[in-house]
Amino acid sequence: MAGHSKWANIKHRKAAQDARRGKIFSKLIRELTVAARQGGGDPADNPRLRAAIDKALGSNMTKDTIQRAVDRGAGNAEADEMEEIVYEGYGPEGVAMLVECMTDNRNRTVSEVRHAFNKQGGNLGTSGSVAFMFHHQGRLQLPDDVTEEAAMEATLAAEPDDIQALEGGGLEVVTTPASFGRVKDALVAAGIEPVASDVGLYPDSYTSVADVELAHKVVRLIDMLEDLDDVQNVYTNAEFDDDVLDQLD
Repeated sequence: MAGHSKWANIKHRKAAQDARRGKIFSKLIRELTVAARQGGGDPADNPRLRAAIDKALGSNMTKDTIQRAVDRGAGNAEADEMEEIVYEGYGPEGVAMLVECMTDNRNRTVSEVRHAFNKQGGNLGTSGSVAFMFHHQGRLQLPDDVTEEAAMEATLAAEPDDIQALEGGGLEVVTTPASFGRVKDALVAAGIEPVASDVGLYPDSYTSVADVELAHKVVRLIDMLEDLDDVQNVYTNAEFDDDVLDQLD
């Protein structure tokens, strides 16, 4: 697996999102609210909420703001009005994409998502056309100086799915969404602070993007989709070569 490039890709996406922090916060609050509404307001008993809180804290959201969103979800039926939908499609040159949305108007959302795909040289696919390529997982990248033995000892009781070596050095712990928080807590308790962590949809394999022009097209589509108010997350199996990534704006 091309772990080094994968995390570089994620870093690029996060940097683009940080430029739109206000919009990011609104998406995070929506996720916190819905997660609390569906699974309760205690993150210890709600893995989805725990992951949402970790993501919000990682984006520098204050604890007070997070708690207000959780309280609203745990006690406000309005959160049930939001429908969760995942759209599947192909970007330029057949790059696979999954688009997670929360919406109160399905017709508006599918129209906006389809427009973005069409405008950037992609196309919206049918249900099942892309989803089979991705799996819902937690991933935690460890500092380069952490050995596999230390990672195994720290996480054994928390039962991670796997510990994998990354290209370019370092290790990555793979978990189920439900065990993500437990594994992260075990690492921190052992003095191992992950350098990157997230729960999301990860592809079984990646499509290499070695052409700068194609990379720009893929990034423009990702950015256009992420700019939509109803879109929560965009996942792709595109893997930019390091030299191409360096040339992206």
